[in-house]
Amino acid sequence: MHLPVPSSLKALVIAAGLCGALLAQPAAQAAETSIWQDVQKAGVLRCGAAVAAPYVMRDAKTGDYSGYFVDLCRDFGEKVLKVKVAFVDTNWDNLVAGLQSSKWDLAMALNQTPERALAVGFSVPATDYQVSLLVNKDNPKLAEVKDDVAALDKPEVTFAVMSGTAQDKAISSVIRSGKIMRLPGMDEARLAVMSKRADVLVDASDTNHLFALANPGWTREILPKPALAKQGVSFGVRRDISPADLQVLNIYLSQRRETGDIQRLVDKASLEANAEVSSNE
Repeated sequence: MHLPVPSSLKALVIAAGLCGALLAQPAAQAAETSIWQDVQKAGVLRCGAAVAAPYVMRDAKTGDYSGYFVDLCRDFGEKVLKVKVAFVDTNWDNLVAGLQSSKWDLAMALNQTPERALAVGFSVPATDYQVSLLVNKDNPKLAEVKDDVAALDKPEVTFAVMSGTAQDKAISSVIRSGKIMRLPGMDEARLAVMSKRADVLVDASDTNHLFALANPGWTREILPKPALAKQGVSFGVRRDISPADLQVLNIYLSQRRETGDIQRLVDKASLEANAEVSSNE
């Protein structure tokens, strides 16, 4: 048997529910971490720096950092957050763990992967990583080829790639008629194309871009369509970052990318990396 509930009791239950909901809102809001407010209170933005040219570079003599992610991190801290910027030396094995334990506020130049997304958050990509192709622009076999991999897939075309790499896996998945020359290192693969034993150099787009800038007289870069093994290269952030804080960083990166500013920083960093290699030879 069900007894009727007095209307006064119903009102009390409803009021208690509303009160609980109102009390829960501040608690939920408090759970969101305002990372940029914490950074501004501290007066410094800490950027985790694992070296990989042209993203992040470090002068062995002075300890100074350069590279286009370094430029972006410094600009974001100084111009947007209005704080000093400190670069914290680390390595690729510890870059994600240091972000999780708040040793730094941003991790620079992280490729977006599902595995990493289980541990950290990502900004929108500053640039894209993908497998690119580099050819001799005077090679008559490739004169009419623009960005179509299928147009390169001919028995007379040889692709040079470092054996066992992600680039090897990517090009092997799309080439059926062409020859794939698998070599033990990237120096050997580059030399094969320079000596014309191979027609196409297969490598990551950033390192192929470095090589092209160092050899402007004969190289031509090709970004295949559809893209091969494409991933965004982003800032890593803590997973508890608030949506509002993440939006600040995303708007900053989107605007700089759309205006071409980031590509100019990439070219500058690539030239610096090549100059460093030349001075060490």
